[in-house]
This record gives sequence, structure tokens and C-alpha cells, in this order.
Amino acid sequence: MTYVEGFVCPVPDANRDAYRDHAAAAWKLFQEFGVRRHVEAWGTDVPDGTVTDFRKSVAAEDGENVVFAWFEYPDRATRDQANAKMMSDPRMGELIDMPFDGKRMIMGGFQSILDTGGRRGGFVDGFVLPVPEGNRDAYLALAQKAAAIFAKHGALRLVEAFSDDVPRGKVTDFHRAVRSEEGEGVVFSWIEWPDLATRDAAWAKMRADDEMKDEPMSFDGKRMFWGGFEMILDEQSEAHAEPERELA
Repeated sequence: MTYVEGFVCPVPDANRDAYRDHAAAAWKLFQEFGVRRHVEAWGTDVPDGTVTDFRKSVAAEDGENVVFAWFEYPDRATRDQANAKMMSDPRMGELIDMPFDGKRMIMGGFQSILDTGGRRGGFVDGFVLPVPEGNRDAYLALAQKAAAIFAKHGALRLVEAFSDDVPRGKVTDFHRAVRSEEGEGVVFSWIEWPDLATRDAAWAKMRADDEMKDEPMSFDGKRMFWGGFEMILDEQSEAHAEPERELA
């Protein structure tokens, strides 16, 4: 199943175009190194949370927005090889002048446990949450049931990926972002929608839907955070493009 390198980073509002251009230039190298898909999504509906949220996760400052991004690989070995190339290729030096504070970016490797659907959308709901290692199967069962409901309301793809190589950072990191406890992993997840209107209509219907109402939670929902993001870059290697699949 898909191996994901997930990122969350703070970007000044004024640098949106510069950030997008920087990412587009980097894709040319990333594709060569083995990245199959590269997505950058700009926060448009990112709520403040009481305990955790996307802005807190990267210590976002006034005038900054949050980007939710990921690379897709066929497996961890390909991802590890790509990271090694990124560290050693001198052409990467031309991309060092980043239009954001890289010290506050959080990143890590995640192994997908659910990847259903295959159609690419224009709007993304992103989620980050702590899940006890012992509850992985229970979480997957819950996610599979939710995926069927999201599909009914127009979602195109749902991915749930469990932490596999998620380092601790000096300033920010995924574990700190969800206040993970001993024995907990971190889930990096997203839902792709055709557009914002479809997503908003779907959530309105689901809030009135009782199908998930009494489902037991296999994680601490108070430490989960989520938000809506507009895709500003979606590049996919044509050599590794897969047929589009309906979300089931």
C-alpha cells in the first residue's frame, strides 16, 4: 500500500505564490528521485482548537497560514532511497531559499493502513491524531465504516496512514502536535473532495446522519486536529499513474 511522507508547515500569507512556485520547481527533482505524487494544500478552513490544532502544531504566527502536504511512494524502501538522494544531490542546493520557516515544519513517514478510492480532487480535509498502538485494528475498522459514508456523500479518496518513521524535532514534531503518550502512534489522514462546495454539503449531511453516532472511539478525539485545504499543487508521475478508482 501507499507509503506517505507527510508535512505540515507555516507559510506567510504573502508568500503563497512563492511557496507554490518553489514546490513546483522542486517537483522536477522529486519525481526523478521516486516520488509518485506530490500535493501541497493551502489552509482555507482551519479552526482553532482548545487542546491541539494545525496552527499550534507548527507554532504559526500572525500573518502565517498552514500548508498540509504529502509525497506518495510505493513503499518505504523507495522513500528512503529518495530521501538519501535529496540529501546528496547538489541540485537540491538551488532550492534551499525556502519561502517559509523550515525549522517549524513537521514531517515524517507513515505507512498507509487504508487507501480507498483513487480519483484526485481539488479540496482536502486533513487530519492528524494520536492512536494507541494496540487500537490499530479497531481504528481501521472505524475508518473503513466512515469511508463508505464519505463515499456516499461525494468523497473521491480516503487515506489513513500510521506513523512508521516520525522523528522527534527540536522545535516542533508530529508527536508533540498531538501530545502523544507512551504507546501511541500518530495517524496522518486525508479525504479528497472534488471541490469545497461538495465538501461543505457533505459535512452538513453527515452532521445530521446517525450512522456514526454511537461508534466507539479508539483514540482520544480531544487531541485530534483537522482542517480544510485548497490544493495549490497536485503533481503525479505519469510513469506511475494508476487507474482512477471509485471510493467504496
